[in-house]
Amino acid sequence: MSGQGAIREYLLAFADDEHLMGQQHTEWIGVAPFLEEDLAFSSIGQDELGHAALLYELVLELDGIEPTDTAVDRLAYGRPSREYRCCRLVEYTTRDWAEALARHWVYDTFEAARWRLVADSSLTRLAAVAGKALQEEAFHRRHADALLDKLLASPEARTRMLGALEAILPMVPGLCGAVAGEAEAVRRGVASAPTPDLLGPLEKAIAERFLVEVSGSGSRSGSHSTADGQFLRTVRSTDFEPLMKRMREVLDYDPEAVW
Repeated sequence: MSGQGAIREYLLAFADDEHLMGQQHTEWIGVAPFLEEDLAFSSIGQDELGHAALLYELVLELDGIEPTDTAVDRLAYGRPSREYRCCRLVEYTTRDWAEALARHWVYDTFEAARWRLVADSSLTRLAAVAGKALQEEAFHRRHADALLDKLLASPEARTRMLGALEAILPMVPGLCGAVAGEAEAVRRGVASAPTPDLLGPLEKAIAERFLVEVSGSGSRSGSHSTADGQFLRTVRSTDFEPLMKRMREVLDYDPEAVW
């Protein structure tokens, strides 16, 4: 894979994760357990969608395409499913708010570390985006931690949160899974280290936050793929197409609309 192609794959996986996670958060507006969370989840989701848009713009520039709103929409929504590089965790559709909160904390803890990998990127625009994103991520993590402080202190709520975490944990290795061409992107200084290096620290953070044991999934291979492709970023889960259909509702109704 060429240097530019490697960088493109790296940025595309990052953007796709942010895009789908943003969508998942926004779907809690009106159905979260109380009004403050309706607003908080949708606000956090809006931030993630903004991050995705900026990353998609960088991908388009690598492709030699002007990053207009229409071009960003086409990249975000118009690819065949096989061309997406998102991980299983952001595709996973949960109808349980405890799971949504557990995923929120896990994803944002990982995301902050991921942004730090590109904070001094050789791509100056990516470094600038990272600076903005890290400021916003501090608020995202503060929100999740404030809720967890209260919930984990209650025996009943703690039991429910640990059950939610148990559902999320099998997807954590895939969150830190490597992207094709990532080694070349690291060699060129786009990122300071490969994404799989974040798995061990993330598992440690989860164990300390929830006071649970987390299995040593960091010992898995760099691709973090299983025999059935569960953790492979080029393989879509059964949740992907229904999620994409919901995401495309407005665009399918009005192809000229922009997000």
